Formats: sequence, C-alpha cells, structure tokens
Amino acid sequence: MTKKKTFIISGAILLVSVAITLLVFMTAPEAQREGAAKRTAMLVDVVQVNRGNYTPTVVATGTVQAAKDITLSTQVGGEVVSISENFIPGSFVKKGEVLLQINPADYRNTLQLRMSDLQLAKADLSVEMGRQDVARKDYELIGEELSGENQDLVLRRPQLESARATVAAAEAAVQQARLNLQRTTIRAPFDAHIISRNANVGSQLAPGTELGQLVGMDEYWVAANVPVAKVNWLTFAEAEANSGSDVKIINASSWPEGQYREGRLFRLVGALDVQTRMARVLVSVPDPLVRKTERDTIPPLMIGTFVEAHIQAREIPDVIRLNRDYLRQGETVWVMDEGKLRIREVDILFEDADYAYIRKGLSDDDKVVTTDLSTVVEGSGLRTEGEESPQDTTENEEVQE
Repeated sequence: MTKKKTFIISGAILLVSVAITLLVFMTAPEAQREGAAKRTAMLVDVVQVNRGNYTPTVVATGTVQAAKDITLSTQVGGEVVSISENFIPGSFVKKGEVLLQINPADYRNTLQLRMSDLQLAKADLSVEMGRQDVARKDYELIGEELSGENQDLVLRRPQLESARATVAAAEAAVQQARLNLQRTTIRAPFDAHIISRNANVGSQLAPGTELGQLVGMDEYWVAANVPVAKVNWLTFAEAEANSGSDVKIINASSWPEGQYREGRLFRLVGALDVQTRMARVLVSVPDPLVRKTERDTIPPLMIGTFVEAHIQAREIPDVIRLNRDYLRQGETVWVMDEGKLRIREVDILFEDADYAYIRKGLSDDDKVVTTDLSTVVEGSGLRTEGEESPQDTTENEEVQE
C-alpha cells in the first residue's frame, strides 16, 4: 500500500472518530439540579425594658485618712519623769487623759518667785496710794490752782500709774508661770488613737519637741476621686450632718465579699486631682475603728487603705435603665421589632459602672437584643428560643436527566 493511501485512510478514521464523539456529547441527556435553599432568622436573646425612676451609683476610688490628725509637741522644755501606759502606738486615750509628765520643779519655783514679785508690787502700790492721800492733802492746803501737768506731778499721779503697771506686769508674770507649770503635764486634746511616740522617761525635751502622732477616733475621711461630669448628680452635706449622699466603703482586697462600711458624702474639695484631673470629694465615716458598737462583723478602717466608695447619686426620673453591655457602637441599641432587627440611636443621660440611663430612643416594652451578632443589617430576621421564624422556607432539591 502506498503512502498516499495510508494517509487518506488514517485521516478518514480520525474524522469518523471526531464525528462520533461530537454526536455522543450532543445527544447525551443533561442533568438539571435545583438546589435547596433555607433562609433562617438569627436566634437571639432579648430583654424587655420599661421606664421608671432609678437611683444610680457612682463608683470612686480613694484613700482612708484621719479627720483629726495632729503631731503632739511640747510648749516647755525639761526632763520627762513619767509616761502613761496608754501612751504607746495602737492605744486609745480619752480627752484630757495625762500622756506625759515633764519635771515641774523648776516651773513651781518660777511660779513662786513670780508670786513674790506680785506681792511686792502690790505692797508698793499700797504705799503709793498712801502717798497719794498725803499729796492731795498738801495740795489742798496750798490753795493755789496749778496747771494740769504740774497738778499731776504734785499729786504723784505718774508714780501711781507706774505702781499699777508694775502690779499688772507681775500678775501677767504669775499667769505665765502658772501656765508653764500646767504645760509640764501633757494631756490628750481629744479622744484619740495613738499612732506613734517619740519620747521616753529621762528624755530631755526642748520647747517644740515632737512627742508623737495622734488621730481622732470618732471620724475618718475617705478622700476619693470622682469624674467632674458626675459631681452635679451628688449631694454633699452642708448645714445638716446627715444630708449627704449615702456611701458604701468596700475594701475588696482585704474584706470578705459582702462586707462594707457606711458613710456620708461630706465635702467637695475645690480643686482637681493633679494627676487624674478628677474632682476630689471627702466621705465621712463615723466610728471608723468600731469602738462604739459590739458588732464584730463590721471591719475597722485603717489609715492609708485604698478603698472603693460606692456613692448613691440623686434619683433620675422617667428613664430606661439598660445594662452597659447591651450598648452598641455609636450609642446605639439593637431592638427586635416584629421579628426584625432595628438599630436605634439613644440619648444617654447618665452612666454608672453597670448601667446606662436612657432618656430617648427606647420605649416601654421594647425588646433589646443582648446577643452579639456577627452580621448586623437593618431589617435582618430575628427569632428567640422556642419561636419559629416566619421566614423559614425550604425549596426541594431534585436531579432530572
């Protein structure tokens, strides 16, 4: 067989094969698929809100400090001859209780000398009074009218004034000596808690020597910092001692859960904290060391302790209170309305540590969505547990050949 016939036969076979393949593909049945589609509303949790009157709580942090805090010092010098057994750190003393005694011997002697000087001055005044009578009688015998200055000299009036001044000075010296003698006995100026003591028996003290630190035990303060924007919502004690906002003092790091101390918002300090730029307030806590109660469940306050102050603000009327976790970006709230997602802008009047108090944007019985959603589109379908979504639809899936 020649090459030409071979090429012709091979080409014919190839063309026939292509034709058969095309015919198979063109006449084969086509499979038709109709996919099933199911649109399901998102499952969410909701809370129903209502308007009302609420009292928010402002949480502030602060430090405990003494309302009365003094450094006791001497006004006279001398040797310490005795110290009260209560004048030690940690003890409690009553007002007027003797804490320390400086040797009074020198001051008694000084008082005696000043009293002697006073007696001499009074004696000189009595003698001068007698001379006054003699001078007056002599002047009357002369029967001559003298000028005012000469008349005073004749009647010894300057000598009388000098004697009286000497008596007055002697009396003042006696009072000062008696006062110095009293100052050798150091007494507690008020009911106090002893924090420190810097003297012992035998110590030689100079006037002004620091003896120790005393703090009042009737009241402590908590100096706390509050955001400036929230100050207007607080009530401070003014004329009445108990008119300030109620405060709960909590020491979460040291006290058992549920323990707290009660106090009153006392004063607004008229200066911002230098570091935080927040308003400084004082909270008054009575009986901080639990000396006037037998309840052992009340924890004592310690100076310098870092605590939380939960301050009750003024009542806010006609608002909706919503957990702050349910606020969304841009002061918005997600609401479920007839199975649809609605994004509401709200007007927040006040916020505390847990809640936002909303003035506008929500209404009574609104259902606020509490579930975090990955896709947030206005009008998206929503449903709650046990509720069948009206949007649940299913299309059949079948294959036809």
